[in-house]
Amino acid sequence: MLSILIPTYNTGITALVTSLLDQTREAGVVYELIFCDDASTLYQEQNSALTAQPNVRTLKNESNLGRTATRSKLAKSAQYNWLLFLDADVLIDNDQFIKNYLTALQSDSSIIVGGTSYVNIPPKNKELRWKYGINREAKNAELRMENPSYIISQNILVKKEVFINLNIVESRRYGLDNIFSYQVYHQKITVLHIDNPIVHTGLEDNLIFLDKSLQAIDTLIHYEHSGSISRNFTSLQQAYQKLRKLRLDFVYPTIFSLFKLGIQNNIVSNRPSLFLFDLFRLNYYIKSRKNA
Repeated sequence: MLSILIPTYNTGITALVTSLLDQTREAGVVYELIFCDDASTLYQEQNSALTAQPNVRTLKNESNLGRTATRSKLAKSAQYNWLLFLDADVLIDNDQFIKNYLTALQSDSSIIVGGTSYVNIPPKNKELRWKYGINREAKNAELRMENPSYIISQNILVKKEVFINLNIVESRRYGLDNIFSYQVYHQKITVLHIDNPIVHTGLEDNLIFLDKSLQAIDTLIHYEHSGSISRNFTSLQQAYQKLRKLRLDFVYPTIFSLFKLGIQNNIVSNRPSLFLFDLFRLNYYIKSRKNA
């Protein structure tokens, strides 16, 4: 028995839901599909029409709560023990998607992560998000199992009680997958990564993704102070700790300032360097951490 849960905000989900319904029926699994509209202004009528399908229902937030709080609402509304969370801005191009997850249920894991993929050609003005996704997120299961606690939560199957215990933060911040992943690590939750990716289609423009990446660093620092994540869990934090041991954390921003404009121009261009993107984020983390 399976609860498929999709938080939505200004995104049409007809193609996604159609694929899911076809596959669940073919698999013969008992299921429900619930999507929760997070106070959208677009696609409301189109998405609502999906509730005409059997076992599909919708919830609605009166105000915009954000993805994390919306997921909590969906989880508490679900009637089955296994929750399949999917983001609204994804597509399924694998006709065995549901069956692959059902097969993986034979493991003893409390979380099963399918992974993510991207189209082969970067969308115009979205090269930074695409390149980051291709190189940092679109990894096969073997590579992801090297660090199993790190989870990109846009495509996960998780036990209901486990998710509710892990999803302790319900703010409207960016970067909360880091906090969720740390809780998975801290609570020693068993995770299985499999090769069952969705296609992530909802990519942000370069400047928007850069801004969201910096907001995610603000989130990281905020939850460092609250103790919800350790100070050396992410690769960004680990890079800072190495600089600190070498006593270079004070001089780094000064040196970086000499090249900041050129670096920023590169990372929002159509040929961004992820190395320069990492340097930019590290500088922001150092400065923001000192000012927090």
